[in-house]
Amino acid sequence: MNSAKINANKILTVFLLSHFAIWVLVPSITNHNLPLDTIEVLAWGSNLDWGFNKHPPLSAFAVEVFYQIFGSQDWAYYFLSQLCVVISFFVVWKFSEDFFQNKIHGLITVLLLEGIYFYNYTTPEFNVYVCELPFWALTVLFCWRGFRDNETSDWLIFGLCAALGVLSHYLFIYLLAALGVFFLYMIIKKKINFKCLISLIPFFLVLLPHLIWLTDNNYITITYGLHRTGAGDQNFLDHLFHPIIFLGKQIGILIPFFLMVVLLVSKLKTKFNFKDKKLLFLLTINIVPIILMFLTSMIMGVKIRTMWMTPFYLFFGVLLIYIFQSQINLNKLKGFASIFLILFIFSPFAYAYVSITQTDKRTDFQGEEFTKNVMLEWEKKLPDFDSKKWGLEKYLKGWEEVNIGALGYWITTIEGDEWLAGNLSYHLGKYQGIKDYGRDAVRARWIYGENLTLCGRYFSTKMLLKKKCIKLK
Repeated sequence: MNSAKINANKILTVFLLSHFAIWVLVPSITNHNLPLDTIEVLAWGSNLDWGFNKHPPLSAFAVEVFYQIFGSQDWAYYFLSQLCVVISFFVVWKFSEDFFQNKIHGLITVLLLEGIYFYNYTTPEFNVYVCELPFWALTVLFCWRGFRDNETSDWLIFGLCAALGVLSHYLFIYLLAALGVFFLYMIIKKKINFKCLISLIPFFLVLLPHLIWLTDNNYITITYGLHRTGAGDQNFLDHLFHPIIFLGKQIGILIPFFLMVVLLVSKLKTKFNFKDKKLLFLLTINIVPIILMFLTSMIMGVKIRTMWMTPFYLFFGVLLIYIFQSQINLNKLKGFASIFLILFIFSPFAYAYVSITQTDKRTDFQGEEFTKNVMLEWEKKLPDFDSKKWGLEKYLKGWEEVNIGALGYWITTIEGDEWLAGNLSYHLGKYQGIKDYGRDAVRARWIYGENLTLCGRYFSTKMLLKKKCIKLK
């Protein structure tokens, strides 16, 4: 492959558009229902607050915006996921421009990410980890630009992106802690002034409502996070085994990535120049967060869940290509491209195969059918309600045959767990996401509870508008 004929910008554009289209279409076609985490954040989005029992609020804000635009259209939430992924890829590309004179090197840093399954196979499920990807990338980019140019605008955007990252997921703090180490080093070396502290203004202003919510709710999200690690039940061996298991999993995840790197590098020997500010910054954003995570597991003896590491490797390609750039043989691009294409094609095929052949997954749940059955049960328990005139069956028949019809009720709140009640809240949008008889569309609001309870309004046989709450399960 002749590297002189490679148009890096064109290849990047084709890659980003192809990745985006494939990972929107494949799950849209093969999944019957949205994944668990996506339904969960949709449930939170129906009842927006500055935090929830498991996570901070930004992912819920994001899906609610899409819900208000697209309603109960599954493809829209796969679209949202890939929007986050592609934005983060593009930001990595823009970041790499400061580190490589040859644009092909920058292109490679993005293509290498296809070798990490966090950025393909797991991305259809929009959740807090996917939500934080663009903010992780933007925080790194504007932090670097802040160090480079010391412009007020860069520091302000850095603070804003950092706050939005924390509002996506608390583990974003590991990146900020690593950057704090670099800030301290640069201040000690007198290579930056205290102008950088202006970034704290947007950071705390954006975080303040959530911090108030967190205090008012007894730090429930932090308690949940500690519970997920298994904190409190450790023995001595946990402080040894859990960090080793953590490292083993990370190595396993990165095997395809490292294979692609090896195919490009003629010799895996290099000299580290620790006076190189670019190298120090890359080591800080890539290695320090992983070390901090390892130390967390070792000191606390807790489990580190694999998905928590989703954003940690966004700039791994930039680091390795920067270290070995003098050893990269661009004549080996053909072998690299072959492995890349295999992974690029294999991942969506594997996803589609698993989605179609395994029938016991959350994405196989018949959410719309479940919603119809619940609505019919709700109708039966409504006193003085004429289901033949105002019920679901008449409504569906009317719309399908003569494009008329209206439900004689609408559900305002659904109490239950995030999965069943969340599915109800989401799928009800197909029936309540319209205007009928001058009534605006109603968003069924989710409330956590042990039992499935629906509250709403309905027209009685005397055409009186009544309120009713019914416990179904």
